[in-house]
Amino acid sequence: MKIVYFLFFSLLFLSCKEKQEQTQVEIMNISESVYASGIVKSKNQYQVFSKVSGIIDELYVKEGDFVQKGQPLMKIFNQTSRLNTENAALLAENSALQANADKLKDLSIAIELAHKKLQNDSLLFVRQSNLWSQQVGTKVEFEQRELAYSNSKIAYQSAILKYKELKRQVNFSAAQSKKNLAISQTMEADYTLKSEYTGRLYSLQKEKGEMVNAQTAVATIGDANLFSLELQVDEDDIVSIKKGQVIMVTLDSYQGEAFEAVVEEIDPLMNEKTRAFTVKANFTKQPQLLFPNLTVEANIILQTKAKVLTIPRNYLIEDTYVLNEKNEKIKVKTGLKDYQKVEIISGLQAKDIILKPTK
Repeated sequence: MKIVYFLFFSLLFLSCKEKQEQTQVEIMNISESVYASGIVKSKNQYQVFSKVSGIIDELYVKEGDFVQKGQPLMKIFNQTSRLNTENAALLAENSALQANADKLKDLSIAIELAHKKLQNDSLLFVRQSNLWSQQVGTKVEFEQRELAYSNSKIAYQSAILKYKELKRQVNFSAAQSKKNLAISQTMEADYTLKSEYTGRLYSLQKEKGEMVNAQTAVATIGDANLFSLELQVDEDDIVSIKKGQVIMVTLDSYQGEAFEAVVEEIDPLMNEKTRAFTVKANFTKQPQLLFPNLTVEANIILQTKAKVLTIPRNYLIEDTYVLNEKNEKIKVKTGLKDYQKVEIISGLQAKDIILKPTK
């Protein structure tokens, strides 16, 4: 009896297993779309890089904090930069007009003395000239007065030139020192990293005491409320993508839900490694809670047809045939296809029964 029961259940199992799946031709809406995968990005999301190298001396924020544009994030310590700034300040102070006032005053006094001597020698020369015109005195005395007057004139002019040259040098040195100080202060300001946008600090990759440089990001900041999509589209499909096309988006974080977005921008340069283009999109109505770098799957809708005959794609044989209820192969003409359904233009009617092909 046990053998009989065993044979009976075995035959029953085999008959159930061999029974082909079937479905009915349905009237449904269908859309042709391009598949894309990608991530969620915060609006204005960017990585913070240090312009200088050094050790983090102070951290003013922590991950998750809201930050304002221009708010300090961290202070980087560099002894050389600090010393350079102090040295530039000393040079600027030493080169200032006030620091050289004594030198300029000395030359100003020298000009005054040279002018008085010039006046005196000029007067003596005029007197001697008058006497010489009356044949009084000697020619040697006249020539000595003339020479003294000429020397005084040259000395006076030289004193003026020295004063002007010193003042020019002082002004130039002072201006140059101020510029150097401003450059040093600007460079020192680079040692305080500040936020470029108002938003949330999503990631902080460095801790106090760690070394930073211009090649490694130290933080990630973005908008706290507005998010966008960054999708990767295969090079074979990119020619079909246009700005304004509707996208249906699914996220692992929101199982069973789909969200609508719109193509906003298409980057014109293909990634040579992935052979894909980056397509940026905005949510029509974004989910209530989002975070940067959440993974998404998307279907960019190219065209839609309403109320057409459809069958599951896996019931189609060689893209041309289906099996009818009698397991006979019949030819059909297809139209739009998505990842689950295919439009039937001719060869079947609504509610026709078709069988799923067996492998």
